[in-house]
Amino acid sequence: MSSPTPATSSDVPAASSAAPHVVEDCFGVVQLLSDGTVRRSKDYSALPLVGGVPPVDLPVEWKDVVYDAAHGLRLRMYRPTAAGGGGGGEQEKLPVIVYFHGGGFCLASYELINFHAGALRLAAELPAVVLSADYRLAPEHRLPAALHDAESAFSWLRSQASAAGGADPWLAESADFRRVFVAGDSAGGTIAHHISVRHGSGDLPLAPLRLAGSVMLWPYFGGEELTPAEAAAPPDEVMGVALFDQMWRLALPVGATKDHPFANPFAPGSVAFGDLGGDFPPVLVVDPDQDVLHDRVDEYVARLRAAGKAVELVVFEGQGHAFFITEPCGEASDELIRVIRRFVHGG
Repeated sequence: MSSPTPATSSDVPAASSAAPHVVEDCFGVVQLLSDGTVRRSKDYSALPLVGGVPPVDLPVEWKDVVYDAAHGLRLRMYRPTAAGGGGGGEQEKLPVIVYFHGGGFCLASYELINFHAGALRLAAELPAVVLSADYRLAPEHRLPAALHDAESAFSWLRSQASAAGGADPWLAESADFRRVFVAGDSAGGTIAHHISVRHGSGDLPLAPLRLAGSVMLWPYFGGEELTPAEAAAPPDEVMGVALFDQMWRLALPVGATKDHPFANPFAPGSVAFGDLGGDFPPVLVVDPDQDVLHDRVDEYVARLRAAGKAVELVVFEGQGHAFFITEPCGEASDELIRVIRRFVHGG
């Protein structure tokens, strides 16, 4: 397995007569060249989170849907086969989970088997309608592209909720648009944070949808000053400081530091939690205690609580970053499903 190639800046050097060379190499999947061009592979076999998933045979049907034709963006819609049924009563409607995958804003897709397996489990075992959405990736599309795409996914869902007889039949039959949750892991958890803050600050109206909650699984936050956990992390840790720093270099606007509001929720220019209104949803934060981002997640929860926001923190002892993705059928993931079920269904 290759490891991230260190670099000191995401700035692209001035053009020269020399042949373009690789200045950033992320697992061989994404390579940034000195002339600013990007090479991207569709072979994700080198990633530490891909593969090793046993067959998942659950009573769930799924299909792919375009939610943003202008950018060619799709989502995968999942629903339990017992849900809806065409003409069922309101009591059969299920909560909707809008889920964004991780990958440091640079890698992955809902199509990867690990993310697909996790979405199958969420749909079957919560149960819920799950919309697992792709978004544009960096460095071809640096932030805020992914955040804009997440808002586009919600705009599409709003149009579905507003359609008079024109909604997707699965949503019309099975979705409770008054119980919509934004969710995601790692970078997807960061997206969930930004959607929640945008809605809570009044900048992202969602009616007739009701944002009932936000599920942030090990959100991917950053900052220039190292936390104790980051400072103590082994330099060769696969999902550690070197990789996360590299992904921020690839994902943030050129020249930005990790104290940009896209990365650091407490940076200058970020919305103060105390300024968020009543539309800011209840939050579930899942924190693996072996995650190098553990301290950042703890501080995030503490500041939400200090601002009087409803937030539940669940710490998974002995687990590391992305455990639900690396082992979507493991024992820790079984417990994670139970935790999310309690949050979504309120008991």
